[in-house]
Amino acid sequence: MARKVLLIADPGIDTAFAIALALHDPNLDVVGLVPTAGNVSAEQATANVHILIDQVDPKKWPRTATALAVEYEKDGLAQHGPGGLGGIAFPSTTRHQTLPADKAIVDIVRQFPHEVTIIVLGPITVLAQALARDPELPHSIDRVIWVAGAYREPGNAGPMAEFHIWLDPESGQCVIQACPALLIVPLDVTRQFILSPTELLDLPNPDSKTSQFLRRVVPFGIRASSNIYGIEGFHLKDVLGVAAAALPGSVSVVPKAVAIETQGHLTRGVMVVDDRPLASVAPNAQLAVGAAIGEIRQWMMQVLKNAQ
Repeated sequence: MARKVLLIADPGIDTAFAIALALHDPNLDVVGLVPTAGNVSAEQATANVHILIDQVDPKKWPRTATALAVEYEKDGLAQHGPGGLGGIAFPSTTRHQTLPADKAIVDIVRQFPHEVTIIVLGPITVLAQALARDPELPHSIDRVIWVAGAYREPGNAGPMAEFHIWLDPESGQCVIQACPALLIVPLDVTRQFILSPTELLDLPNPDSKTSQFLRRVVPFGIRASSNIYGIEGFHLKDVLGVAAAALPGSVSVVPKAVAIETQGHLTRGVMVVDDRPLASVAPNAQLAVGAAIGEIRQWMMQVLKNAQ
């Protein structure tokens, strides 16, 4: 039976790859695709979710929602382009009367109690708001996978802070405290998954709608990665979050006591991991420390090969 997943996403380029893979993987049943501000504004995130579904056209369309009207101090447009999808102006079909994102999460989890894995591919504000709506919600969620944080790697929103957490560290700490079944996939792991320009532009099944769409959005990311980071290729960070659900065992984890710094002037948004061998604080999360990159790459290409 396919694993039910609910994606929370701020659709930029790597998020588009992750969503496309989730929608086409037969082992995943995407019951919800909920937008959030982050890489892009809330309004743009809502539009991008609809664009992605229209462009990828999966066999089963997930439930969507309207992103909460949250404004952050930063965005990811330098990496992902105007609009978040490589600067391409895709037509967007607005769906009327969609629920606010936090309400949609509560309703979907209640519909499938103990069955839904929530995969957060952006800041976690909307999930924290869903928990505020329904404090019992963590007991009905199967698992939460969050692509966020930096363990022993430098940050990408500051010296030690990762972008998704830096945008809203208070909500991150709230979710860590509330959700017992939490897997965090940090930059230490996601930065391992980088594809070359040739791999990104020569995707399998080139005549499929999915590969055509992804090939259109990724060139901006390739250029931005070269200009900003001096690397050749593009990190598909968010794909690791979907892979953790689609390929059990492909991401190796260790139990850790994790907290997020919400107060520090220089350390705001830093994920603090207690590595002391005799620490008195019990682990409260699973922390990804490695990934079977070859297996994940093969899975990705196979899914895209079979996509329409």
